[in-house]
Amino acid sequence: MRTTHVGSYPKIPDLPAPGRWRTAAEKLQRGEITREEFRRVEDEVTREAIADQVEAGLDMVTDGQIRWEDGQTYFARRMSGFSIDGLQRWFDTNVYYRQPVAEGPVAWREAITVEDYRFARAHSPKPVRPVVTGPYTLARLSQNRYYRSFGEFVLALARALNQELHALDAEAPPLVQVDEPAILHHREDLPLFREATAALLEGVRSPVALYTYFGDARGLLSAFAEMPFHAVGLDFVAGPRNWEVLEAEGFPADRRLGFGILDARNTRLETVDEVLRALDRLSRVVSLDRVDLGPSAGLEFLPRRAAKAKLVRLAEVKRAALEVTR
Repeated sequence: MRTTHVGSYPKIPDLPAPGRWRTAAEKLQRGEITREEFRRVEDEVTREAIADQVEAGLDMVTDGQIRWEDGQTYFARRMSGFSIDGLQRWFDTNVYYRQPVAEGPVAWREAITVEDYRFARAHSPKPVRPVVTGPYTLARLSQNRYYRSFGEFVLALARALNQELHALDAEAPPLVQVDEPAILHHREDLPLFREATAALLEGVRSPVALYTYFGDARGLLSAFAEMPFHAVGLDFVAGPRNWEVLEAEGFPADRRLGFGILDARNTRLETVDEVLRALDRLSRVVSLDRVDLGPSAGLEFLPRRAAKAKLVRLAEVKRAALEVTR
């Protein structure tokens, strides 16, 4: 069993500490600092996010997505064919994103996440997983003013992001995480999702994990398991019916399960015993040596102190689980 983080981390420290990232972002908007100066602040906060994960005892970390404006804009701004429109709510969270608009043919121009991955790897003694927003979710949360159909839009994005995965291939990451929460809300698009996945993963050598949030995988899990993903991540907090799905459909013996069991949107800290009971139930379906134990989603929704406590709890649970099996 591995303990992992699955994406974002709070950019702003708990009060009364100064919020260097927020202060710098406001200064950048006012033209008081340069983009290069802001980048140095992002570097500092990224190192802090990585250090928190390492100190907590995680087996695999992310860069905390400190440089991401949000999961959509970060990719759309760096691709051709998009403009950026007004604010939209990100699913049912209190986080907002600026909605990308496809005004022309979308295309990959240059590596988006490679430099971020290199930076994180250089500052982490633990393996780092880069994260990429998947083509289906990027399309669902964007406007399409160019393509004749939504399907054409998704497939164009899949081909473009395939080039991003190939760029990451050259860095030999231990795992690449592709976020696709939107498919849980549009099960009718499974055939399109399957086609987009084939285009996204074509020729990719690195192991790739599919991660979903904010819902359950009813009617989808068996299909996910047939796709060439190394792992599938499920949210067992916002998607409690994932228990029923998993127990009814089983899980393939050649895949890892991302077990999102600590609530990423609630400051309440789960007890070790609560998580151990969940792992005991899970072990009847999935061997725990194929489990990546983590939060239900990225932790940007929480105060930093609460976020780190969740990560520390993951490591505590793993130690307790090892004691039980001895």
